Formats: sequence, C-alpha cells, structure tokens
Amino acid sequence: MPIRIPSTLPAFEVLRHEGVNVMDEETANRQEIRPLQIGLLNLMPLKEQTETQFARLIGASPIQIELTLIRMTEHQSRNASAAHMASFYQSFQQIKHRKFDGLIITGAPIEHLPFEEVSYWDEMQEVMDWTQSNVLSTFGVCWGGMALAYHHHNVPKIIMPQKHFGCYRHKNLAPASHYLRGFSDDFTVPVSRWTELREADLPAGLDILMHSDEVGPCLIEDKAHRSLYIFNHLEYDSDTLAQEYRRDIAKGQNIDVPRDYFPDNNPNLPPENRWRSHAHLLYGNWINEIYQTTNIELDKILEGDSK
Repeated sequence: MPIRIPSTLPAFEVLRHEGVNVMDEETANRQEIRPLQIGLLNLMPLKEQTETQFARLIGASPIQIELTLIRMTEHQSRNASAAHMASFYQSFQQIKHRKFDGLIITGAPIEHLPFEEVSYWDEMQEVMDWTQSNVLSTFGVCWGGMALAYHHHNVPKIIMPQKHFGCYRHKNLAPASHYLRGFSDDFTVPVSRWTELREADLPAGLDILMHSDEVGPCLIEDKAHRSLYIFNHLEYDSDTLAQEYRRDIAKGQNIDVPRDYFPDNNPNLPPENRWRSHAHLLYGNWINEIYQTTNIELDKILEGDSK
C-alpha cells in the first residue's frame, strides 16, 4: 500500500519518480481501509528535503500511511516559504485533539542551546506530554530524541568539543528486537551532531539497540513511553552530508571533511550510499510494529487492542 500525501506536495513527484508508491487523497478516499495516521513534527529548516526523506522511508511499507505535517504553533520558519507552510502544515494546536498511530519528531539546528532556552520549549513539552495520551509510538530523531530523553528521564545533552561528522560503524546490540529485524551485526550510519547522550547517564528502562564505539548510543528504546530515540541520521540522502559540508565551507567555517564518506576522502567525488537498506529496514519495522499493535478504531488508540 502507498503513502497518502497531497499531490501538490513537492515530495509527491520526487517519490513517484523514484518508484515509491504514493497516492493522492482522492484515490485514497475510495479505498475502504483505515490508513495508519503518522505525524511528522518537522523542526528542520529545509522542510521539503526533510519531508521527502521521511516520506520515502515510511512510504516503502506495504501498509497505507496518511502523513500529517506538523509545525510548532508560534515558530516561524525562515527557510520554507509561507505559502508552503500554509498549504501543507498544521500547527500543533490545530491537531492536538487528534490521535495518531505514530509521530516522528525531527532534529533541529539548535544543539548548542540548553533545552529551556529554545523559543518553543514550552510547547515542545506540551507535545511530549500529549504523546502519552494521543500517540501509540513516538520516534525522536537527533535533537528530537535528545529532547524526549531529557523531558521523560532528565538525561543531559553533552556538548562536544568537536563535531561527530561522517559515516561511522555501528553495532546491532539487540538482534531479537522487532525494530532491528533483518539488520546486519555491523553497519554504517551517517552522523552529524555537536552533542551526545552518554551511556553512563541513561537510567534503567532505556535500552540501547544500536551503538557505536566511536560516537556512542545511536538507537534507544523507551518502552515505558512507547518511544524510540535515534541520534544519527539513517534518513539522510546520499548527498546530505556533502550539502552540510559545502554549506559550512561557504560560511568560512573550519570543518573537517565528513569521515569515511567521500571515496578516497576526496570531496570532489560523489559519495556512495551505504546505509539506505538499513534505513528502510528500521522505519519499515517501526511501521509494522505500529500496525501489529494499534487499535483498528483510531479514536480508541491506547484504550486496548480490538483486533
């Protein structure tokens, strides 16, 4: 089954060109099936790029997905057009009466700020509390995952003296996990962050599923809050790290070439994607786990399984 997104969303044509099975709303409404309701709280500045990256992964599932794009209510995006935001996004205050099978909270380019100094932190806390009554499964990515770990467990975010930037080897620590079904024992994950969560600061109940000896915990399961926290970027396109590198070089910043990313460490050569299959596995497993455990009646999510 396809992912259901507006046919005018820029991601629609990109994904259709790639062979992803996308469906417009008119066609979806003719099918007698309840699609999974997945929200994407998009905090990244490049909205269209992030929409496409996550829609590509959750749209590869055989289950019909309806994607809702969500923004913070008062925060104004400086990189996306007002027309795009008005056409495709709803504020959290507009959707908080709804229930969702899943919610993805993206990263945000505000790593150096203490959480309490983020302009939308109060509403972000409201979002994270709301997930406990209205969302079956929450997936926090990079800053989004760190925010969830801090809010639910007071896990500190540590600023590092040097950025973790490039492709790093990771280990599968939980091969029996439903979320890592089909994963290799060892695999590559793109990393781009100035902060980290340290294993020694994690309380009991937070289970590390993916880990790197060099950059620490990558994927954590929080069963008590029905959440996953991933601090690295399996959703990245092949050239996303290259875009970040060239952006920083253009700004005159002293940035290292992304580690183990460009062939022969030469930024003039196109990078090869070595993580795409595991990205599809992880998000496909997440969608499948939601499908297996959600309530067939949307308004009864978290009120018991009627299957």
